[in-house]
Amino acid sequence: MDVVNEAENQHGLTHLRQDGTAQMVDVSNKAQSTREATATATVQSTAEVLGLLMDGELPKGDALAVARVAGIMAAKKTPDLIPLCHPLPLAKVTVDFELDTDSVTVFATVKTYGVTGVEMEALTAASVAALSVYDMIKAVDKHAVLTDIKVLAKSGGKSGDWRL
Repeated sequence: MDVVNEAENQHGLTHLRQDGTAQMVDVSNKAQSTREATATATVQSTAEVLGLLMDGELPKGDALAVARVAGIMAAKKTPDLIPLCHPLPLAKVTVDFELDTDSVTVFATVKTYGVTGVEMEALTAASVAALSVYDMIKAVDKHAVLTDIKVLAKSGGKSGDWRL
Protein backbone atom coordinates (compact mmCIF):
# COMPACT_ATOMS: atom_id res chain seq x y z
CA MET A 1 0.00 0.00 0.00
CA ASP A 2 1.37 3.40 -0.94
CA VAL A 3 1.59 6.06 1.74
CA VAL A 4 -0.65 8.96 0.77
CA ASN A 5 0.60 12.51 1.31
CA GLU A 6 -1.57 14.06 4.04
CA ALA A 7 -0.87 17.67 3.05
CA GLU A 8 -3.15 19.62 0.73
CA ASN A 9 -4.25 17.65 -2.30
CA GLN A 10 -3.78 18.90 -5.85
CA HIS A 11 -6.93 21.03 -5.61
CA GLY A 12 -5.87 22.76 -2.36
CA LEU A 13 -8.48 20.95 -0.26
CA THR A 14 -6.98 20.30 3.14
CA HIS A 15 -9.60 17.78 4.35
CA LEU A 16 -9.00 15.41 1.44
CA ARG A 17 -5.92 13.35 0.79
CA GLN A 18 -4.49 12.86 -2.71
CA ASP A 19 -6.62 9.72 -3.16
CA GLY A 20 -9.82 11.63 -2.25
CA THR A 21 -10.33 10.09 1.18
CA ALA A 22 -11.09 12.27 4.20
CA GLN A 23 -8.48 13.33 6.70
CA MET A 24 -8.29 15.49 9.78
CA VAL A 25 -6.01 18.41 8.96
CA ASP A 26 -2.63 18.49 10.70
CA VAL A 27 -2.57 21.73 12.70
CA SER A 28 0.46 20.86 14.82
CA ASN A 29 2.66 23.49 13.15
CA LYS A 30 0.15 26.34 13.42
CA ALA A 31 0.76 29.16 15.88
CA GLN A 32 -1.57 29.48 18.83
CA SER A 33 -3.57 32.67 19.04
CA THR A 34 -6.80 33.98 20.49
CA ARG A 35 -9.59 33.06 18.12
CA GLU A 36 -13.23 34.05 18.26
CA ALA A 37 -16.29 33.52 16.08
CA THR A 38 -19.91 34.65 16.21
CA ALA A 39 -22.73 32.84 14.44
CA THR A 40 -26.46 33.31 14.28
CA ALA A 41 -29.65 31.34 13.66
CA THR A 42 -33.25 32.53 13.58
CA VAL A 43 -36.50 30.85 14.63
CA GLN A 44 -39.55 32.32 12.94
CA SER A 45 -42.91 31.89 14.63
CA THR A 46 -46.10 33.84 15.21
CA ALA A 47 -46.61 37.02 17.22
CA GLU A 48 -48.82 35.05 19.62
CA VAL A 49 -46.10 32.47 20.28
CA LEU A 50 -43.43 35.15 20.68
CA GLY A 51 -45.70 36.82 23.22
CA LEU A 52 -45.93 33.57 25.19
CA LEU A 53 -42.16 33.20 25.01
CA MET A 54 -41.52 36.77 26.18
CA ASP A 55 -44.02 36.42 29.02
CA GLY A 56 -42.59 33.05 30.12
CA GLU A 57 -45.92 31.34 29.49
CA LEU A 58 -44.89 28.53 27.14
CA PRO A 59 -46.17 25.08 28.19
CA LYS A 60 -42.59 23.74 28.48
CA GLY A 61 -41.28 26.67 30.52
CA ASP A 62 -38.43 29.15 30.02
CA ALA A 63 -37.38 28.47 26.43
CA LEU A 64 -34.51 30.96 26.34
CA ALA A 65 -32.85 29.66 29.51
CA VAL A 66 -33.01 26.11 28.18
CA ALA A 67 -31.80 27.18 24.72
CA ARG A 68 -28.86 29.11 26.19
CA VAL A 69 -27.62 26.06 28.10
CA ALA A 70 -28.23 23.82 25.06
CA GLY A 71 -26.14 26.13 22.86
CA ILE A 72 -23.27 26.22 25.34
CA MET A 73 -23.30 22.45 25.69
CA ALA A 74 -23.43 22.04 21.90
CA ALA A 75 -20.35 24.20 21.35
CA LYS A 76 -18.42 21.91 23.68
CA LYS A 77 -19.62 18.82 21.76
CA THR A 78 -18.87 20.08 18.23
CA PRO A 79 -16.03 17.61 17.49
CA ASP A 80 -18.39 14.78 18.52
CA LEU A 81 -20.92 15.96 15.92
CA ILE A 82 -18.76 17.22 13.03
CA PRO A 83 -16.34 14.42 12.11
CA LEU A 84 -13.26 16.42 11.03
CA CYS A 85 -13.38 19.17 13.69
CA HIS A 86 -10.52 19.32 16.15
CA PRO A 87 -11.37 19.21 19.86
CA LEU A 88 -10.55 22.65 21.23
CA PRO A 89 -10.15 24.09 24.72
CA LEU A 90 -13.02 26.57 24.67
CA ALA A 91 -12.33 29.62 26.81
CA LYS A 92 -15.76 31.22 26.53
CA VAL A 93 -19.18 30.54 25.01
CA THR A 94 -22.01 33.04 25.10
CA VAL A 95 -25.50 32.57 23.71
CA ASP A 96 -27.81 35.57 23.50
CA PHE A 97 -31.20 36.26 21.95
CA GLU A 98 -32.87 39.09 20.10
CA LEU A 99 -36.67 38.89 20.12
CA ASP A 100 -38.79 40.47 17.44
CA THR A 101 -42.55 40.32 16.93
CA ASP A 102 -42.32 37.13 14.85
CA SER A 103 -38.84 35.70 15.44
CA VAL A 104 -36.08 34.88 17.89
CA THR A 105 -32.53 35.38 16.65
CA VAL A 106 -29.77 33.47 18.42
CA PHE A 107 -26.25 34.92 18.63
CA ALA A 108 -23.52 32.53 19.73
CA THR A 109 -19.94 33.66 20.33
CA VAL A 110 -17.14 31.20 21.02
CA LYS A 111 -13.58 32.02 22.03
CA THR A 112 -10.43 29.92 22.39
CA TYR A 113 -6.68 30.22 22.55
CA GLY A 114 -5.54 27.58 20.12
CA VAL A 115 -4.29 26.59 16.70
CA THR A 116 -7.56 26.54 14.74
CA GLY A 117 -10.71 28.63 14.57
CA VAL A 118 -14.04 28.23 16.34
CA GLU A 119 -16.48 28.96 13.51
CA MET A 120 -17.93 25.44 13.66
CA GLU A 121 -18.40 25.69 17.43
CA ALA A 122 -20.23 29.00 17.05
CA LEU A 123 -22.43 27.59 14.26
CA THR A 124 -23.18 24.49 16.31
CA ALA A 125 -24.07 26.57 19.38
CA ALA A 126 -26.39 28.86 17.40
CA SER A 127 -28.03 25.95 15.56
CA VAL A 128 -28.65 23.83 18.65
CA ALA A 129 -29.93 26.82 20.63
CA ALA A 130 -32.38 27.52 17.78
CA LEU A 131 -33.39 23.85 17.69
CA SER A 132 -34.00 24.03 21.43
CA VAL A 133 -36.23 27.10 21.00
CA TYR A 134 -38.14 25.18 18.33
CA ASP A 135 -38.52 22.22 20.69
CA MET A 136 -39.84 24.50 23.42
CA ILE A 137 -42.44 26.18 21.16
CA LYS A 138 -43.54 23.28 18.94
CA ALA A 139 -46.46 22.47 21.24
CA VAL A 140 -47.99 25.85 20.33
CA ASP A 141 -46.53 26.30 16.82
CA LYS A 142 -45.85 23.27 14.66
CA HIS A 143 -45.05 25.58 11.72
CA ALA A 144 -42.07 27.42 13.23
CA VAL A 145 -39.11 27.69 10.86
CA LEU A 146 -35.35 27.73 11.49
CA THR A 147 -33.52 29.99 9.07
CA ASP A 148 -30.46 32.16 8.40
CA ILE A 149 -27.81 30.02 10.07
CA LYS A 150 -24.49 31.72 9.32
CA VAL A 151 -21.17 32.97 10.63
CA LEU A 152 -21.28 36.71 11.30
CA ALA A 153 -17.64 37.29 12.27
CA LYS A 154 -14.36 35.62 13.11
CA SER A 155 -11.04 36.84 14.42
CA GLY A 156 -7.57 35.45 15.00
CA GLY A 157 -5.44 33.04 13.08
CA LYS A 158 -3.50 33.27 9.84
CA SER A 159 -6.43 34.46 7.74
CA GLY A 160 -7.12 37.38 10.08
CA ASP A 161 -10.38 39.04 10.98
CA TRP A 162 -13.56 38.74 8.97
CA ARG A 163 -17.03 40.23 9.41
CA LEU A 164 -20.22 39.75 7.38
